[in-house]
Amino acid sequence: MTAVLVLTALAIFVTMALALTRALKGPTIYDRIVAVNVFGTKTVLVVALIAGMTGHYDLLDVAVVYALINFIAIVAVLKLAKMRDLAGAGDGDITDG
Repeated sequence: MTAVLVLTALAIFVTMALALTRALKGPTIYDRIVAVNVFGTKTVLVVALIAGMTGHYDLLDVAVVYALINFIAIVAVLKLAKMRDLAGAGDGDITDG
């Protein structure tokens, strides 16, 4: 059981390193945004893995809150990248669908 958890943690950290590399070297802003989103998702997985390994399941609440913050931040950055203004809404807004 411990070997499986160690291999899982190692795989998550490898994918986090790859996402960080893509975030730093990404050719477009959208590649970088997706890489940061992947990094945030992997962080949620690490927190959930720590909660499972230690038995402190109250950390799952922290993981869910971090996932929600990650989602809201990615939507805000996408709107900023597309509209160049977070406050303005109008035609072609990212929330229009």
